[in-house]
Amino acid sequence: MSDQGQDLDPATTPGVLLLHGLMGRASHWASTARWLSGRFRAVALDQRGHGQSEKPPSAAFTRDAYVEDAEAALEQLGLAPAVVVGHAMGALTAWQLAAKRPDLVRGLIILDMRASALGAASQREWADWFRAWPIPFATLADVRKWFGEDDPWVERPHRARGEFYAEVMREAQDGWHPVFEPEQMLKSRETWVYDAHWEELAQVQCPALVVRGLDGELGRAEAQEMVRVLPRGQYAEVADAGHLVHYDQPEAWRTAIEPFLNTILTDLTS
Repeated sequence: MSDQGQDLDPATTPGVLLLHGLMGRASHWASTARWLSGRFRAVALDQRGHGQSEKPPSAAFTRDAYVEDAEAALEQLGLAPAVVVGHAMGALTAWQLAAKRPDLVRGLIILDMRASALGAASQREWADWFRAWPIPFATLADVRKWFGEDDPWVERPHRARGEFYAEVMREAQDGWHPVFEPEQMLKSRETWVYDAHWEELAQVQCPALVVRGLDGELGRAEAQEMVRVLPRGQYAEVADAGHLVHYDQPEAWRTAIEPFLNTILTDLTS
């Protein structure tokens, strides 16, 4: 967990909780958290099974468990009511939390996450993809090259993607391994890929911004339908960005969300 803006007065400073996606970690939000820290108390969470969090074999990787972790973080750190920003799986956690506990969430930013079901074929593709990883990687340079160039899922060289995955590797005696257990990632994923999540989206009462990269995984038509379903939904998109919008295009990402955050701050002072 990282906490930016901890020197600000928690009694008067609005909180922001940043939730990474599947396989991500809190540090992927570093530039966003630094940017927010002048006006918000921003906390990025290593969610269960990810980053530096514990990874017990028997841990629950259900949707409820992820939502309850975010709920506990907001309450224990005194961040609520907070703006909750989520990427991919973290965005689903964010809107499920907002639906369950509207008292804890004053604003919601959903980054590149679909509300529709992805299905069994998608889960099989992910299982095959994990098996294709050439683990252990000999060096971090090999990590960057494989995920940025050689990975069959990469259509063209993508330096930021290579850097993104380099951040989730740790060195062992035989080389570099992911900090997470791929099987645990698949368990996390199977708790949401088979279902649609429109119903919880419709229950979100706070202002909500849906953001997509033009080359990301959330299509424009679905994103706009999500905005329509959200009672107080808004829409933004980032050009020249794929799924890793906040990591790949940090300046454009900040430009996309700043008007929404300014409105939240204005509502607080009016």
